[in-house]
Amino acid sequence: MTIAFLLLRYFSFNENEYKVFKNAVSPTPTNLIGFALGEDGPFLAVNLLKFKEKAEYEDGRLTTLSGQEAYSIYANEVQNHLAKVGAKVILGGEVNRLILGEVEELWDVVAVAWYPSRKAMIDMATSKDYIESEKHRKAGLAGQLNIEVIESEFNFQ
Repeated sequence: MTIAFLLLRYFSFNENEYKVFKNAVSPTPTNLIGFALGEDGPFLAVNLLKFKEKAEYEDGRLTTLSGQEAYSIYANEVQNHLAKVGAKVILGGEVNRLILGEVEELWDVVAVAWYPSRKAMIDMATSKDYIESEKHRKAGLAGQLNIEVIESEFNFQ
């Protein structure tokens, strides 16, 4: 056996090992179209959140808030927005450590919300009240991953 063959055999190659995971604050048009065209039904939105050290508002206002403090304002307000469309936060907490895998930098917080449908999320995200609250989200977030998990044999309600 050659050294190359032994190395290939020794190291298990997983296609995810070489993918780049990039945080974002807003979805791309491709993300939005894919979401809107997907099959409707209940789902979970798993949010991996990374905060800015200091909040930065788009309107340029001066603030002493940290990114996490600005996001907390959004998180408190979003509870009402979720309730209006029949959705709810079902889990949230600070990231303590990575148990398995490898990433360059850990997220700060994980939050999981349950939505009754895609339409519910779209209705919420396009409402005037939500858009007003979103300024705090954008001010506080360095970026996030938002992962859609569809309901299967598990009952999330």
